[in-house]
Amino acid sequence: MTEKIPSLYDLLFLNTIPNIGPGRIRRLLTVFRNVEQILKAPVQKLVKVEGIDYKLADLIKSGGQPAVAQNQVELIKKHQIDYITIWDKDYPNLLKRISDAPVILFYKGTIKEQHERSIAVVGTRTPSSYGKIITAEIVRQLISHDFTIVSGLARGVDSIAHRTSLHHNGDTIAVLGCGIDRCYPPENKPLYQQIPKQGYIVSEYLVGTGPDAMNFPRRNRIISGLSLGTLVVEAGEKSGAIISALFALNQNREVFAIPGNINSPRSRGCNKLIKEGAKLVQSVDDILEEIGEISPLKSAQSKPIPDNLNELEKRVLEKLSNDPIHIDHLVVVLKETPSTVLSGLLTLELMGLVQQLAGKMFIRI
Repeated sequence: MTEKIPSLYDLLFLNTIPNIGPGRIRRLLTVFRNVEQILKAPVQKLVKVEGIDYKLADLIKSGGQPAVAQNQVELIKKHQIDYITIWDKDYPNLLKRISDAPVILFYKGTIKEQHERSIAVVGTRTPSSYGKIITAEIVRQLISHDFTIVSGLARGVDSIAHRTSLHHNGDTIAVLGCGIDRCYPPENKPLYQQIPKQGYIVSEYLVGTGPDAMNFPRRNRIISGLSLGTLVVEAGEKSGAIISALFALNQNREVFAIPGNINSPRSRGCNKLIKEGAKLVQSVDDILEEIGEISPLKSAQSKPIPDNLNELEKRVLEKLSNDPIHIDHLVVVLKETPSTVLSGLLTLELMGLVQQLAGKMFIRI
């Protein structure tokens, strides 16, 4: 039984339901297959899906906005906006591994396999002269080692990271905190237009969404999620760059920081990260030492199936790959009880054949 890719309308409709989130959307579609079945399902059946309580079940039954979803479908077609879903094979593999990966991304440019070798570079919107010089130099070094640079198209460090990447003919990815049709800040329009020629611009937000303050912290999980590690150049203790670093830690990714003047507010966030265990970076060699030169795609070859597995364990392992799969989906495709599947998964995990990720997602290793 193969997992059915939901329609564009279904995904857009589900995204209009308040407080639902990508994880719940995936679990609902695993159980019910499409929006029509979800809306027909009684509340008592909806609440059996993990993460769905009675309040959210009521919102699902009444809170979706079909007119908004249909309008989005028309806008996407009218403006020829590219999109990719988490079920598509070209969806970024690194991002797919985080627990709350977006189920749909809107983008401009080209998503390439080589972008899996990427480092996020983030920092303050008002860098010092030191911060500007260091950002440009580290990005130049990263580009020379064929890394893709990921950042958020914001003023300051983000803009320098993108601009330096383009100047040295490197690939770069900009993650927006607004709709893909909007450029924010407006003075970065030249970068917004150039980046799709050497990478891509991406957003999880619906077309027309403005750059609201609440969007940016959530956007930062995608910046770190697309990257092998996150480098913070200059940042205050409570800045957006620090939020990106914390997301990276939660996603089991590397965190790097440039040391700075202990008297400068711009350096307090970085110095604190280093104090708490982030890798101190003085040159690209410090990043390479942690990440190495091995491509994540090449290192992710699954081990062969051992002969000493029972039939259930073999069936479970055959359904797993490098792409994370939720336990609910395994229960459906294997036609076994959750406790039976979980028992098999735990045995395989102890044998070093399976890894459990956040959100009850599993991959074969």
